Amino acid sequence: MQWSAAQYAKFLGDRTRPARDLLAAVPLETPGLVADIGCGPGNSTALLAERFPGAQIVGLDPDADMIRTAQAALPGCRFVQGDVESWRPEAPPELIFANASLQWVPDHRALLPHLVGLLRPGGVLAVQMPDNLDEPSHVAMRRAAGDPRWSARLAGAAGQRRPLLSPAELHALLRPSCARVDVWRTVYHVALGGLEGIVEWFLGSALRPYLDRLDKAERPEFLAAYRRGIAPHYPEAAGRVLLPFPRSFLVATAA
Repeated sequence: MQWSAAQYAKFLGDRTRPARDLLAAVPLETPGLVADIGCGPGNSTALLAERFPGAQIVGLDPDADMIRTAQAALPGCRFVQGDVESWRPEAPPELIFANASLQWVPDHRALLPHLVGLLRPGGVLAVQMPDNLDEPSHVAMRRAAGDPRWSARLAGAAGQRRPLLSPAELHALLRPSCARVDVWRTVYHVALGGLEGIVEWFLGSALRPYLDRLDKAERPEFLAAYRRGIAPHYPEAAGRVLLPFPRSFLVATAA
């Protein structure tokens, strides 16, 4: 996928709030090495640098535009372009922090125990992921993708994300290798500027797999179909809509 750091950053305050809530639950005082997996434009990395000023902080992201933006904003941190599946830290980190990134990675049953295994004993894996595939915002994407004009090309777009493991599945998966596993779910309500605000919000994330597979001339038609699909579910009040946004949280402490 082609990402845009500038598009993502249009709602940086709302996008950073879950990262703050995740970081508040991390039970560490002075970690030496901290890894921000899927660091994006560096908004979550900035929180880590503020919380742990003495730590060595490394940000990892597969997108070059995100890495350039993050490095320019945080010259005191080190940023590496790459994907989490092939990432191997130079030393075991005390904290692996993954804010709104691992939802794009398949096979969490293999990935999450692997990340715990990279930690120092007593280290923490802290993960936050959108849990909204059944929300009207995402159902409308899949329905718009079914249009015969482009359904063949968009057949794999919805599969870029898969349903998350349940809290019980996460706990059972990680508890054998962890001293503690905390899992919770929070629904945020983001105030946006009408239906166009919802479109702008997802242009920086979930709509990318669809739009990247379409020709430039087709994208406005797809977005028009998407607007029609979400309109009944997000009524406007004084020009604003509330977008319910469920997110899943995991904080696991390695044994």
